[in-house]
Amino acid sequence: MKAKFEEIVGRYVNFEIDGIEYRVYYEEAGSGIPLLVGHTAGSDGRQYRHLLNDPDVTSKFRVIAFDLPYHGKSLPPYGVEWWTQEYNMDKKGMMDFPNIFSEVLGLERPVYMGSSMGGHLAIDLAINYPENYRATIALEGALKSAKEYRDFGVEGVRREFDHPCVSRTSTGAAMLLNMSPTSPEAAVRETQWMYMCGGPGVFAGDLYYYYVDHILSAEDVAQIDTEKCMLYLLNGEYDPNTPPADGKVVADIVKGSKFTAMKNLGHFPASENYPKFKEYILPILDEIAEKFQ
Repeated sequence: MKAKFEEIVGRYVNFEIDGIEYRVYYEEAGSGIPLLVGHTAGSDGRQYRHLLNDPDVTSKFRVIAFDLPYHGKSLPPYGVEWWTQEYNMDKKGMMDFPNIFSEVLGLERPVYMGSSMGGHLAIDLAINYPENYRATIALEGALKSAKEYRDFGVEGVRREFDHPCVSRTSTGAAMLLNMSPTSPEAAVRETQWMYMCGGPGVFAGDLYYYYVDHILSAEDVAQIDTEKCMLYLLNGEYDPNTPPADGKVVADIVKGSKFTAMKNLGHFPASENYPKFKEYILPILDEIAEKFQ
């Protein structure tokens, strides 16, 4: 039987954040400019498998897709009684992870690209750590997320996605509402599957950062210096959480940033329809490669 091997390589790395040692899983492919890619709330790095397998990208970039602690193959930290604590991801934790992860891997000013909460993070990193990144790419990023969920408050968000009556199947089904009706069903179902595999309480805990701890003002993002760290913003037209208008608000404030409205894409562009997403992201990656190679 003839087998088809992919170029993706996965491994674990152990390192500390605030005195806690984490065993983190990541996959990578390609060579060149380091490109860190961050997943959405409640999911993992599998969302980027198509990007990691694309030679048009990996010929110029060393693409590294990580699973945040508690996500995917990155188990909760051993030696910590995590089962006695409520998991919540805050802005400090979100920013600390790629900063320390990059340092541990010896990456020299990588490009960071993230989706959903990872997209919000792209903006936070450009504000707070421009010296650490050549550019950040916010997929579905904005000043803040949809207002109706913020009004629930922390406990409301947890009741929505962390309750004995809410199954992982239900959470996966809810994600169908966030994708484009034009995306291929096989890719949509695969994205849904990833959400049905998440650990208990993790999606809800991620939403603390997504809805509560990431709320920026015009004054906050006006600090971004695109000469130090270029900011790209891409928002899918079928994203009900952070639609194109929300990304454009940021771009209109940040001098030198670039905004793209992605037609026929929703909240999960890299996984729900990679061929369509490639049409939008490849020109940006080529621009970055031309600048830094």
